[in-house]
Amino acid sequence: MRFCSLGSGSSGNALVVEVRSGTTTSRVLVDCGFSQRELEARLARVGLVVEDLDAVFITHEHGDHVGCALTLSRRQQLPLWTSRGTWRALGNPDLPDGLLRFARDGEAIAVGNLQLHPFTVPHDAVEPLQLRCTDGHRRLGVLTDVGTATSHLLANLQGCDALVLECNHDREMLAKSRYPTSLKARIAGPHGHLANDCAAQILAQCHHDGLHRIVAAHLSAENNAAHLAADALAQACGAQRQDIVVADPLLGVNWLTLS
Repeated sequence: MRFCSLGSGSSGNALVVEVRSGTTTSRVLVDCGFSQRELEARLARVGLVVEDLDAVFITHEHGDHVGCALTLSRRQQLPLWTSRGTWRALGNPDLPDGLLRFARDGEAIAVGNLQLHPFTVPHDAVEPLQLRCTDGHRRLGVLTDVGTATSHLLANLQGCDALVLECNHDREMLAKSRYPTSLKARIAGPHGHLANDCAAQILAQCHHDGLHRIVAAHLSAENNAAHLAADALAQACGAQRQDIVVADPLLGVNWLTLS
């Protein structure tokens, strides 16, 4: 089982999760916040083409997560999973029969040998979902675009072998930024995005000896810095800064393996 980020920030988000079992490979694109041409270029950078994908999962309706997902689904005949709330927020667009699949909190989704377990999170979207992904042996937790921790969220991230964890902003940098007051309040609010210290608190409550991969994701290009996010997460789990992988907001991060 392995994963990579094609980009992780306000300019676009996409994550590929892959499971290989014998001669069978299953791949899901989690979010698709780019144009078709840009997505193809980013997939090529990690050795993939769109034909290698088996499904798309959209966490919520914001443009930096949806991008070309509808076009991709139609052109490649890819099943597209998302919540009913997200679909309504997108205007209930049509997809060919059999491609649209509705995801629900607590209901497992099978894509080949890969299982997705969606769970609800607090964010300023209609029905946002985040994921725990597993091949039956290893577990990857994906948590981006969330305002605050909940007991439900924490329960779904227990026992993961890897975490992709939002570290959107440093509180001091956000407070001093040129953003308008209303935007600062939305970002820092309970349905906004995680500050470094909040992400660290989540990590501290989910950390265990089997958690070997920790990725800081969805960093604000203006209101955070890689070393601040890495330091916060490292301190939360007793690691060194270099043990934390920081996803570049524009470029993401190359393949990481759960072995």
